[in-house]
Amino acid sequence: MDLTTTYCGLTIKSPLIAGASPLSRRVEEACRLEEAGAGAVVMYSLFEEQIAYEQVLLHQVAARACESQPEAMSYLPDAEGFDQGPQGYLDQIRQLKQNLSIPVIASLNGVSDSGWADYARLIENAGADALELNVYEMTFGEHATSRCIEDRIVHLVKHVRRATGLPLAIKLLPYFAGLPSLCDRLLEAGANAAVLFNRTYQPYIDLAELEMSGAYPLSQPNELAPRLRWLGLVSSASPIELACSGGVHHSEDAIRAIMCGASVVQLVSVLLERGVEMLTQMHDDIAFWLEAHGYTGLDELRGSMDHRHCPDPWAYTRSSYIRTLHNYVL
Repeated sequence: MDLTTTYCGLTIKSPLIAGASPLSRRVEEACRLEEAGAGAVVMYSLFEEQIAYEQVLLHQVAARACESQPEAMSYLPDAEGFDQGPQGYLDQIRQLKQNLSIPVIASLNGVSDSGWADYARLIENAGADALELNVYEMTFGEHATSRCIEDRIVHLVKHVRRATGLPLAIKLLPYFAGLPSLCDRLLEAGANAAVLFNRTYQPYIDLAELEMSGAYPLSQPNELAPRLRWLGLVSSASPIELACSGGVHHSEDAIRAIMCGASVVQLVSVLLERGVEMLTQMHDDIAFWLEAHGYTGLDELRGSMDHRHCPDPWAYTRSSYIRTLHNYVL
């Protein structure tokens, strides 16, 4: 069964792609992903503020020894402990491109307009096949309206699009009320795809230590439901390409996401927990399911259960809510 699909204008041999994770930090691990059947690899994110912090830290440590004796070379920091800019990330792109035949999608999390644009150019020059904009901004405050937040993201896409010709995927948080409308605006601004969704790491209060701590970093299967809902709504209302990210732990999850309109499904947690071999198993399971149910390829499956095509469109909205309440048994 041919599982070839398209995403961000790229031809991809499988809808299962490795999402941004530590697995792309080593060429050997990335090669294992390709051998196991990954259709593409999304690199770990390049964070603008992390680069700026390391540059400042390197300067501060080096400056401490300015008035020391010139023979005291041990005062100087080991430069290998610092990235000193995005060079390490760019070198990793080049190495992955030299060793992989599948698309390499870079991931960027910027802070300033200039940072988003400048790093996007560098990433393109390094040879990445596409760029995922990791939009992770928890905006709050009495003057932060939803329209302002959407306008800022649209502005970001326009700004990056002027800087690079790379296909752009926008990784969004799951907190937009008018998501289909926003995706249309992103498409008009120059985006090629939207990734639903970026995961937010919720704070947890440790009552013993009276400290704030982060939540468990890996996704859980119950996180898939809101992604399926919005995939089904957006795919039926907007022509933007979609990727599902978060909560996919089984082949059935991937099938459901594609049914709701996803072009590709990003896998991270299941690969970290159960090994990259899960790519092979899930790929084979999807192919078997398609053949067993009379499908000739992914095009027939994609969007077949979105809001426009499913037998009960109201299941995406109010009727699903009512049915759930009435069917609950004490």
